Amino acid sequence: MNLFHFLIQARISSYFLSRARSYFLFAIFVGLLGVKVDVWANDHFEIVINPSVSEVALSANSLRSIFSMSLKTWPDGTKIRVFVLSDDDQLHKAVSKGKLNVFPYQLRSTWDRLVFSGTGQAPVRVNSIEEMLEKVANTPGAIGYLWRANINENVNVLQIK
Repeated sequence: MNLFHFLIQARISSYFLSRARSYFLFAIFVGLLGVKVDVWANDHFEIVINPSVSEVALSANSLRSIFSMSLKTWPDGTKIRVFVLSDDDQLHKAVSKGKLNVFPYQLRSTWDRLVFSGTGQAPVRVNSIEEMLEKVANTPGAIGYLWRANINENVNVLQIK
């Protein structure tokens, strides 16, 4: 009788062990899938510029300088007009973290310091994606960001090196 109980316990143990291994591998797969989805989600936006801007590519540092309002003119001398969405907007968060490598609150702090010290201006805040597209398309020297699905022939995509 003891041998019988031992064999049953061994089979039950191996069954649960293989089941636990399957759950563990499934959890790892789901976790990796979540990471990949996050990477794809951050890659669905672009930095856009007005067609009057002659630049086609920009370094990440220059882009950060533009959005921190320290770089004020394009190389041809045209004034840069920066358009942004509100700090809590998902696209603004994605651009801040994904392209600028800063958090939205860090950008806000930089802009507030410029405004309150009287040494600069904050970017122009727009209320929607549609307004962002309209402002960038119709303002010479403008730069902003859009989801890829919202980009049309009225704006140019700026490549970031």
